[in-house]
Amino acid sequence: MEKYKEKKIIVFDLDGTLTKSKGDVDSEMSNLFGELLKTKKVVVMSGASYLQMKKSLLLKLDCDRSLFSNLFLFPTDATSFYEYVNEEWRNIYRKELSLEKRETIIMALQESLDEVGYQKPDIIYGEIIEDRGTQITFSGLGQKAPLAEKLKWDPDRVLREKIIKAFESRISDFDAKVGGSTSIDINKKGVDKSYGIKQIEKKFNISIDEVLFIGDSLFKEGNDYSVVSTGVDTIAVKNPEETKKYIKEIIS
Repeated sequence: MEKYKEKKIIVFDLDGTLTKSKGDVDSEMSNLFGELLKTKKVVVMSGASYLQMKKSLLLKLDCDRSLFSNLFLFPTDATSFYEYVNEEWRNIYRKELSLEKRETIIMALQESLDEVGYQKPDIIYGEIIEDRGTQITFSGLGQKAPLAEKLKWDPDRVLREKIIKAFESRISDFDAKVGGSTSIDINKKGVDKSYGIKQIEKKFNISIDEVLFIGDSLFKEGNDYSVVSTGVDTIAVKNPEETKKYIKEIIS
């Protein structure tokens, strides 16, 4: 753990790492996060949209807003980047997909769902396929499903891995990765969390040895896995409670 304390930048996933799926940071995480911002530059890199990050993280942080100068946001798997400048969040880049590409992805995804036998539940909670502009996201029960229901759906990821294989047999220039408890994130190949890590290196002019990534989807099919190729040190966690333990160690 001592080597992790020396890291200059700590990068976190959001869902399943800082929060429960589509939930908000709790008061303990809020306090710990604020303490971490006092001594480290902190990045949140997630499949979630910027609006979801704002709701689940930014509006729940109980710390001096001046500390936001040490916080950097990479929504939708680093296809966008936001920085706090002059007391407001400014969009630095956004890798928007063309409407034609998004329509092609959605069609291939729908065909893949049919191929593997996905059955739309009798009760759905929001959109099954969400167009986020820079990313297409599939959620097996809908984007707003209760956590208890999410945890019962495809817990071993078998169905989602079948969907991913079927999708990749149709489209080769986009990557599909397991996201949250019920989701699959689809991004342009090469524009993912590894791309985000490289942007961090450039922005701060630091070496990869000075960065630590903490996430819950570092398994091969997960949307955190791409960071492994950058050589960054990683910590795999199972839930926000484990993440809290590592933050406490880093700030101690």
